[in-house]
Amino acid sequence: MTYCVAVSVKAGIVFCSDSRTNAGVDQISTYRKMHRFGRDGERQFVILSAGNLATTQAVINQLKNDIRENAVTNLFNVSSMDGAAEYVGQVSLTQQSKYHQGNTIHEANFIIGGQIYGKPHRVMMVYPQGNYITTSKDTPYLQIGESKYGKPILDRIIEPDTPLDTAALCALVSMDSTMRSNLTVGPPIDLCILEADNLIQGRNYRLQQDSDYLRDLKRAWDERLKDAFRSLPPIQWATMWDQERDHG
Repeated sequence: MTYCVAVSVKAGIVFCSDSRTNAGVDQISTYRKMHRFGRDGERQFVILSAGNLATTQAVINQLKNDIRENAVTNLFNVSSMDGAAEYVGQVSLTQQSKYHQGNTIHEANFIIGGQIYGKPHRVMMVYPQGNYITTSKDTPYLQIGESKYGKPILDRIIEPDTPLDTAALCALVSMDSTMRSNLTVGPPIDLCILEADNLIQGRNYRLQQDSDYLRDLKRAWDERLKDAFRSLPPIQWATMWDQERDHG
C-alpha cells in the first residue's frame, strides 16, 4: 500500500510520501514514490505516485526520457501546471494501455505539484483515467493511497495561511497516524518543502526506519494526544436524559 500527501498553502507546497510496497505478507520492498523535476529559476515539479508499481515506474521513466530527448511535450516545456497535469495523465494512459489484459488492473494515481516562473504554485491529483483535480481554499491538500487515517489531522490544522514548517509537521503526523493503523505503509519517509516563488530545488529530507526524529515525533504526538484526552471535560449525565432513556 501507499500513502502520499501534498499540502498547498500560500507560502508554498509540502510533499510527503512513504516508500513501502506490499505484494503479500512475505513480499515487502521499498521504492521511492517521490520524484523531482526542475530547472532552477524556471520551474520546479514534484510528482508523487501510487498504484501499480510497474505502471508508476514506466510513467516516471517516460517523463525522464521525454526530457532527455526534448520531446514535443515534456515537463520542461509545458506552459502551465494544467498542461503538466494533462501531460502526466496522457503518459499514464499510454503506459496502462500497453499492459491491459482482461481484468488485470494496471491503474495508477499521481499528484503533481510545483510552480512555473510567473505563475502561481499549484497541486493536482491525476486519476487513472487521465483527468485531474486541484486543491482549493476548502481543500488545501490532496492524498493518494491509504488516505483515511491521516486525513483528520489535516482537516483540523491546514488552512491557506498555515506556515510551511507547520504544514510539514502536519504532513509527518498524518503519515505517522497512517503508519500506526496500516502496516503496509512505512519508512523511509520522503519530505519535500517548496517555497512559493523560489523556483529552486526545495528542502528535501529522507527519514529512515531508525530515524531519531521520526521516533521523537511519534512519541511526542502520542503523549500530547493522551494529555488532550485526559483534559477533556467529563461526561455529566443529565437526569432528564437518563429518565427518558429508561422509559424509552
